[in-house]
Formats: sequence, structure tokens, C-alpha cells
Amino acid sequence: MTQKVTVVEVGPRDGLQAEAQIISPAQRTQLITLLKTAGLACIEVGSFVSPKAVPQMAETHVVLESLKSLGSLDPYMVLVPNDQGFQEAARAHVKQIAFFTAVSQTFVQRNIQCSIEESLLRLKGMMPQAKAAGMRVRGYISCIMGCPYEGDVPPAAVVALTEQLLMLGCDAVSLGDTIGVGTPHRMRNLLKQVKQVAPLSALALHCHDTYGQALPNIYEALSCGLRIFDSSIGGLGGCPYAPGASGNVSTEDLLYMLDGLGMETGVDRSLLLQATVYVRDTLKLPLRSRSACADLKI
Repeated sequence: MTQKVTVVEVGPRDGLQAEAQIISPAQRTQLITLLKTAGLACIEVGSFVSPKAVPQMAETHVVLESLKSLGSLDPYMVLVPNDQGFQEAARAHVKQIAFFTAVSQTFVQRNIQCSIEESLLRLKGMMPQAKAAGMRVRGYISCIMGCPYEGDVPPAAVVALTEQLLMLGCDAVSLGDTIGVGTPHRMRNLLKQVKQVAPLSALALHCHDTYGQALPNIYEALSCGLRIFDSSIGGLGGCPYAPGASGNVSTEDLLYMLDGLGMETGVDRSLLLQATVYVRDTLKLPLRSRSACADLKI
């Protein structure tokens, strides 16, 4: 494999929102700056959600103001769950937004307090303004392999929802194994079906590592032709609405595998370790990345 792969860093949002400790906007900005310095070209930096619901993401506008003072906001993405969040993102002049839905009615209800159908109506309402503002829109689909409340998910439901998001105007769709129950065989079967309604260039994969299957699933997706993968520095995260789900696949481990395959990512792993150390020291967490532990001789 000798092609370019895009790694989307989600630690500053999807990672931190699931950690108990809350760090300041200045600390979040420092982490994001270290990630960008390492060469990560797309970084999810926060979300415009209720600070009561997700206090870890409070003052995302302050983080964006700090990042803007350091340069362009083009590499940065924020999650917006509704029109109020979208308006805040628009005022911050971000160029990339992400929108959430899932194939599980229960999961969507617990996460953003609406049905799947209502979530799509929200997106439909935002899309004209987003496009007029020149924003790139990403759609997240959670629970593609299973739901903590409803169990197994049929691939046909994932295919249908992917097609709907693209028809509504999403530039990309990130397929999320939110509780990390997928296996390579199931991943191949799902992607084979999704590819029939979506171009590979519009698809990303977002794997959690609950059962240690994140890297095998990503390797399978690479073999299927996918070239965009989400990951989290230090394996931060989990899911506040999915009890028992572990963190995202770590960016360090993903890059180690991609480097070993000869894939081009544009990311310097030695510089990335500075972000790893910053996460460890700031959050006082043990490292969850095996390659980072090996590189740092821990």
C-alpha cells in the first residue's frame, strides 16, 4: 500500500468529552497546537453543545479565538448538534463542521434528544446556510456495528442513512463503531454495501477499541479502499452515552501501522509524541497507546 491516508484527529473533542477531568481552553489550545505541529491536517477541536451536558467542551469559542490568533481556522472542525450550535460555529467563522446522527433511535434520543428523522431535519435546515458560508460538512453515523441499547444493527440501515446524509449535502460521512464491537469480516461486509451508494473519497471510519479490534478493522477498511480514518491522541475517549465503550483507536498506534504499510500521512510520529506526553501530564492519565509506551520506553 503506497497511497496517501488522511488521519482526522478527534482527541480534543471526542476524546476529551469522555474524560472525567476538565482542562482549560488554554490547555486545549496547547494540545491542538502540538497536534497541528506534528502534521495533522484535520483536527476536531470542540463542540458547540450545552456546557451543562458536556462541561468538557465549554468555551469552545475561546479555543477557536486562540487558534485564530495563531493562524487560519481551515484545519479545524467543530461538532454542532442543532441550529443553535451551528449559529455559534458560524459566528466563530469555522470552515468545517460535523453533525451527529446514528442508526439507533435510542442512541440518538439519549445523545441529542431527538429521533433519527428529526436529526436529519435539523441537518436539512442548517445545510443551505453552511454551504452559503463555504463550510465543509461532515456527517457522523454512530453505532454502525451495534448499539448499547438496541443490540445488533443491520448493514442496510447504515447504507440507507449514509445515502441520506450525502443526498442532504454532506461532503463526507464518518462511519462510527461507537461501542467497538465490529470485526474485520463484518467490517468488510458493511463497507462492500456502503460503497454501492457512496464514493470512497466521501467515507471515513471511526473505530473504538473496546475489544481490541480497531486496528484490524481499519486494516480491513484500507484493503477495501478507504483512506480517511479518525483517531484520538493517546487513545482518549469512550462515549458518555455508551456504557463500557473504551476509547478511540490511538493516533500513535494508527500511525505506526500506516507507516509500516508505507502509507503517506504527512504526520511526524516523533513530534506527535510531544502531544502524547502533554496529554499524559495534563490529564494525569496512564498512556493507552502501546506504540507510545514503546517509543517513550514506559
